[in-house]
Order: sequence, then structure tokens, then C-alpha cells
Amino acid sequence: MSNYRRSYCQAGTYFFTVVAYDRRPIFCEPIFRTALRNAIKETQLELPFDIDAWVLLPDHLHCIWTLPSNDDNFSIRWAKIKRNVTKQCSCLHSQQLMTPSKYKRKESTLWQRRFWEHQIRSEQDFAHHADYIHYNPVKHGYVKQVADWQYSTFHRYVKQGFYPQNWSCNLVEQLSIHPGE
Repeated sequence: MSNYRRSYCQAGTYFFTVVAYDRRPIFCEPIFRTALRNAIKETQLELPFDIDAWVLLPDHLHCIWTLPSNDDNFSIRWAKIKRNVTKQCSCLHSQQLMTPSKYKRKESTLWQRRFWEHQIRSEQDFAHHADYIHYNPVKHGYVKQVADWQYSTFHRYVKQGFYPQNWSCNLVEQLSIHPGE
């Protein structure tokens, strides 16, 4: 079994990419969105964290979280969120996609096994990743303008004055954060 190296830092801020198993376009389904919202709220009650930026796309999501000053364990938070959503969304499970490995690990077909994380190291790094998150629906061709995608913190950023309503990043070629997408 692989031993993944993760950067754990108390009060750290992290960018995450979480993907649906087999890139199934289930994340924007109403039942999934509701379950995800509930799972996040429930997890935050037990293990607080702030969501600084977010975008939910049909087959993956990106977000930036900041952990509390006395905590560095984002992995347990993702495990709780994924487990809770899986319980609430059993109707989205696909028996046809089950593999021997998934049976052995008692996994469902909602989530890719792992997630990708990057520790945010500066304000510029944060701004770059927030721009990437908010531009992602345009990048993938779901909408022509960032403001047209409803499953994003872009609208909160506009209300707070960080972006104009008609924001569209002019530095698209610089918004490639990782090749795994």
C-alpha cells in the first residue's frame, strides 16, 4: 500500500481537489448537494474548519479550507464528509462499477479513493488558487461566464467586493494548478 506524504500544519490553509469515482457526473445532483452540505455542517460541528473558497462541478470539486490553530488533520475531515455523504446517497451507488478492491475496502462508487491537496503558502498563492476555483466552470465549458455557475463561492466573493460581478480571469493560461484534472 502506498504511503502518501501530506503536509500537515496547524492552522494551515489548503487547496483540495476531490473527484467522483470514475468521473461520474453526480456531484451536482440535488441529493448529493444536500448530503454534502449536511455532511460538511456536521463535520464542522465536531471538527471546525473554515471554507474560504469552493466550486462544485458535476464530477469533481475544488476548495480552500483553513484549519483551527490547534489542528492539522484535514484527512479525518474528508473521511467523515465522504462517509456521511455515502450513507445519505446510497441511491447513487453503482453496483456495476464495483471492483474487487472496492469490495475488499468496503468502498462505494461515489468517490475517488484519495484527494489532492496543496498547502497554501502566501497571499498570492491563495489568490491564484481562489481564481482557479472560481474560473473552473468556464475552463470545463459548463458556462461562458463565471457568474453563471451557481455552485461556487464566487457569488460570496462578489458580495464581499473581492471580484466584480463580470469578473473573468484574463490569465487563463496561468490558472493551471495541477495536471491531474
